Amino acid sequence: MQDLSLVIPAKYESESLPIFLDEIKDFKCKKIVILEKNDLQTINSIKSYGDIKIHYQKIKGYGAAIKEGISITDTKYFCIINADGSMNPIYLDKMLKKVEVEDIDFLFASRYEKPEGGSDDDNFITLFGNYFFTSIGNIFFKLNISDILFTYVMGKTSIFNELNLSSNDFTLCVEMPVKAKRKNFKLSTIPSFERNRIAGKKKVNAFWDGLLILIKMIKMFFLK
Repeated sequence: MQDLSLVIPAKYESESLPIFLDEIKDFKCKKIVILEKNDLQTINSIKSYGDIKIHYQKIKGYGAAIKEGISITDTKYFCIINADGSMNPIYLDKMLKKVEVEDIDFLFASRYEKPEGGSDDDNFITLFGNYFFTSIGNIFFKLNISDILFTYVMGKTSIFNELNLSSNDFTLCVEMPVKAKRKNFKLSTIPSFERNRIAGKKKVNAFWDGLLILIKMIKMFFLK
């Protein structure tokens, strides 16, 4: 896994991030944690971890954290994996092998593919929202993926940097696959089970972020 960097966006995760870093301590890959400078509690919670690289993001937002993290990645592959523990690292080996063997540009972990797919964190609203936006992505952009809102994504670092993504918020989750598809990059999926968060609440506002995602997809459809 030496060709892999884990890009770990973290915001107010002082309880969960140390537990998650302990969980991945034996993974032989690079670990980049992206934080805001004023998130002192989270920063202080990981001061004893010497095997990680901390990047203080210049622009606020989940999408900005991901973009900045991957922009400083120097390995062939990256993987976005959240600090809250919901994305299980047991899939990393399988994901990396699939990316390498099948020469995949972007591999999307999916909570809705059998036999392993599932979620302890989903509720009716998020389940319906994901189905709705995934359907839009597959019908209007021909993505052929089953979980557009789950950002447990592995891919080629150089290819990601070619996308020139503009989203600094959660709408990055739809901009990324749409732009990748339009550039004829190879997309694939793999089943993944989403765990309960270690601590804290969702950072996503289902209704507000859903509206932003819908607006983003409409703009991408008409402004190619």
